[in-house]
Amino acid sequence: MQTFFQYKGVLHVHSTYSDGQKTIPEIAAIANELDLDFLLMTDHNTLQSRLDGLEGWYGHVLLGIGSELNDADDKNHYMAFNINEPIPFGLSAESYVNKVKEQGGFGIIAHPDESRAHLEAYPPYPWTIWESADYDGIEIWNHMSEWMEGLTNWNKFWRFMHPRRSIVSPKKETLQRWDQLNQKRKVVAVGGVDAHGFIYRIWGFIPLRVFRYKISFRTIRTHVLVKEKLPADNPQKALNLIYEAIRSGRSYVAHNLLVDASGFYFNVEYAQGVAEMGDSLAAGRKNLFLVQAPAAAQIVLLKDGSAVEQSSGTELRYESAEPGIYRVEVRRQGRPWIFSNQIRVLAGQ
Repeated sequence: MQTFFQYKGVLHVHSTYSDGQKTIPEIAAIANELDLDFLLMTDHNTLQSRLDGLEGWYGHVLLGIGSELNDADDKNHYMAFNINEPIPFGLSAESYVNKVKEQGGFGIIAHPDESRAHLEAYPPYPWTIWESADYDGIEIWNHMSEWMEGLTNWNKFWRFMHPRRSIVSPKKETLQRWDQLNQKRKVVAVGGVDAHGFIYRIWGFIPLRVFRYKISFRTIRTHVLVKEKLPADNPQKALNLIYEAIRSGRSYVAHNLLVDASGFYFNVEYAQGVAEMGDSLAAGRKNLFLVQAPAAAQIVLLKDGSAVEQSSGTELRYESAEPGIYRVEVRRQGRPWIFSNQIRVLAGQ
């Protein structure tokens, strides 16, 4: 049985290389004050910070550098990772999705169902080319998007004062879309913070920095299971291990405000061994689905987007020979906490 090492990190972060408010070393120093293991930067339409040699270990935090791409209409934002060559701005979304794949990299759709109208300076940036078969994943939970979409004239002061407590849940339409996509092919999920360190101006003149990097880094996290301990003397190998786990779906998304989700497990014991998140196995004999939560919670096992078993506490066990796409949602005190990636039980294998 494979032993995995768990690491937790933050995705979707911007620096002064695009529209962030701090430099990469400053951001890495903030991450080192927290319990993070890795940080993935995604400055807009640039890899310059990687070309400048800023990727690698910063203390106990491994920093990787990707790029958030978009089309000429500022739609179809796409987080590209593990690419070495900059991708020119102005291409169609179909083109840059293909170019990421051609470089051997992988890409995650950012804030796919974004919709808002309250802040004119920050229009929504949704994904529109769902017919593409070349994207690898989808950002199911985005801190910045959720905060901005829920903003009204009546709640703005409370939300400005409590940006972490404003987080409630991923959008239902995004989760439903994710389940539907996985009926056709594997599309992995991540969570992102979309951190910029922006200063917002209330009524146009009162400056307030709501999303300090440290606040954002304490919210939505992506936890990965890697096959070996991250090597401190080889940052590229360490990053490749993180990327491989994300790309394969051996990961889960968690809302850190409720409690640290480290130690969550979801796997399936079957005749030939154990399947982890991101794996596929053949339907046949009854398979034993096992979920372990790191704290007491409400655990829900879903098949093809619908609940098939629930449990309260720290463990769920379920036996079934039914084919389907299985994932787990965990709620704590009634609030969404953990979203696993899928294990695929396939008929006719």
